[in-house]
Amino acid sequence: MLAAPWVCRSCVRSLRRIGFSQQFLRRASTDSVKLPPALLERARFLTAEHDQLTAQLATNFDEKIAKRAGEVHRIADAFKKFEHAKASLQELEGLLKSEDAEMRELAQEDLEATNEQLLESSRNLSVALTPKHPFADMPCLIEVVPGPGGTEGRFFADSVFKMYQAYCVNKGFRVKVVQYLAADSTGEKGGDGETALQEAVLEVMEEGAYAHFRGEAGMHRVQRVPATEKSGRTHTSAVAVWVLPSFAENATASDGDWDNPESDFYIDPAEVKSEKMRASGAGGQHVNKTESAIRLTHIPTGITVSMQDSRSQHTNRADAWRLLRSRIAQKRREAREEAARALRSSVLSSAQLTRGDKIRTYNYGQDRCTDHRAGLDVHNLPDVLRGGDTLGRVIDAVHTWLTEKDIQALLADEEAAAAAANAPAKGKKGK
Repeated sequence: MLAAPWVCRSCVRSLRRIGFSQQFLRRASTDSVKLPPALLERARFLTAEHDQLTAQLATNFDEKIAKRAGEVHRIADAFKKFEHAKASLQELEGLLKSEDAEMRELAQEDLEATNEQLLESSRNLSVALTPKHPFADMPCLIEVVPGPGGTEGRFFADSVFKMYQAYCVNKGFRVKVVQYLAADSTGEKGGDGETALQEAVLEVMEEGAYAHFRGEAGMHRVQRVPATEKSGRTHTSAVAVWVLPSFAENATASDGDWDNPESDFYIDPAEVKSEKMRASGAGGQHVNKTESAIRLTHIPTGITVSMQDSRSQHTNRADAWRLLRSRIAQKRREAREEAARALRSSVLSSAQLTRGDKIRTYNYGQDRCTDHRAGLDVHNLPDVLRGGDTLGRVIDAVHTWLTEKDIQALLADEEAAAAAANAPAKGKKGK
């Protein structure tokens, strides 16, 4: 960022007395803010559309027009602030060339703040123009599964599940435990009283939960001394976290119709194998007595979902279908994103996460939690695992990181489109 240094009035006068040239006074320029012309043209077009829609609503309210005006309002507001900041900076640059020394001093004093305002407004405009994730406004399912690390990995999976559960409670989010399946064991507990977890699914039933938690997907690594370790050696284990979009129980067709073949959530029932099983694990007389557990297998993809938390076969079947639809929708979305990345330049490929990447480390010995994407280290690990404000700081930092990556993806798309548009012209010129 080009920032103008603070220069006191007496220093300016001294420089002027000894004959320093104006060029030695560092000043910002609108050239320092570079947004692709296509991006600015899109913002200009959408702002004009917003103004036109607003004028129509002033005389005659229409629900569809109001909805569209609301969709582009953020872009129009950001573009107007960007244009205002750019005009202010251009005016100051003109005053720096003034023959009036006092005017030049005043312009120099305001230059740094105005330049920072322009840089901030350009970033806000980029964020506003970034396409919204199609699942952003939906509730979500947080699925926690142990990774490498044996029993210790199962224990930490329980800690991670309870961490998100506590975080949601602290935030006032409505949650539901869709599945909590403990591994068959002798009842051994982890150092913090953890249960050896086989799989757990937590549904966050708030609108926008997917956007809030989508950065949590990936491999979470733990480094600690297990309770059973006699020599004090630190073990490393991992837990896989998936964040999937979910339909609210009262979802309507407008929220996304799973009976619509065009929907990401659509599944042809003929492509799903359904099996009834007896429940396993702790559960009293119900376990191994009735066939209430359900397993669904999507034959084309091989994705399998098992559900046995409820004593009701009907409830287990409904929950299994919801989880299967969410996994299929996420897989389809990831396939489209992968195809889109292949068309872009490789600027993002090295930073793209896969499920095999370790996105975060929880180090008990150092009382530290590190998010490797946001580059953030926080201490007070107990507060992180309690879902406290320290975990909130980490999640907020990941939001910022994701936003920056979304902006980079948008700019990469614009550059790729511009390069593709110019390629035929250059070819013709060569002929």
